[in-house]
Amino acid sequence: MKALLGDYPGTAALKRGEVRSDRVRLDFADVRPPSAGFKRVVRDLEFDVAELAITTFLMAKAAGKPLRLLPAVVVGRLQHSFLVHNAERGPLAPLDLLGRRVGVRSYSVTTGMWIRGILAQDHGVDPDRVTWVTFEDAHVAEFRDPPNVMRAPAGKDIVGMLLAGEIDAAVVGDGKPSDARLRPLIPDAEAAARSWQRRTGAIQINHMVVVKDSVPRDAAEEVSRLLARSIEAVGNPEMNPCGIEANRRNLEVAIDYVYRQRLIPRRYTVDELFA
Repeated sequence: MKALLGDYPGTAALKRGEVRSDRVRLDFADVRPPSAGFKRVVRDLEFDVAELAITTFLMAKAAGKPLRLLPAVVVGRLQHSFLVHNAERGPLAPLDLLGRRVGVRSYSVTTGMWIRGILAQDHGVDPDRVTWVTFEDAHVAEFRDPPNVMRAPAGKDIVGMLLAGEIDAAVVGDGKPSDARLRPLIPDAEAAARSWQRRTGAIQINHMVVVKDSVPRDAAEEVSRLLARSIEAVGNPEMNPCGIEANRRNLEVAIDYVYRQRLIPRRYTVDELFA
């Protein structure tokens, strides 16, 4: 089976062949970062098994793509610290973002989805009253950005625009910049993230794994077992939970956030995602 899977501690044993199966063989594509292949996953249906951002998967399901979820989180984290601003330009609080410009790689990128949900739920910031400056279109071709989204000029990059004052804040989901001027906008971001986790009983899923509907059930279940064994080898069940019940609350919160932002037309049940 053709597979797309990134290099993480939880996938290392599987990709190195230390976890293997006589029933399925995964042929891993060399795509780095794996997010560069997400359009190929949902538009071209190129991969039988693929890592995929949870927001992209939910939007793909809404668009009728023949994909189903496997219950393994390969990237999970708490996102609060990924919203940054240029501290040299003075203090900036969440409510100050109203009427301002915030850069994000794509409006539907999963880190951006989590940040908008956090701002709305915990800080009273209506995402519709922020101008979101994007650099790419959505992975799912059928999606159209809302009217408060504008495209950055060609040749611009998100960090450069932030340092130049062309945007007021940025969602830096691909990695926190090393520039000391760029600091988390949410106060005490790490403590706020842990407080969010305690209140919601969830983690903020970034990437899980999907299979095409054409993959037989027994083969999909075998891939799930391989993923679980590989993840268990590094012992990080908090951020890489495996199993439907282990992820039920995480997925309920993700579905709710994605629905509230009008990225999908209804709240799916967790069990629908695995059908």
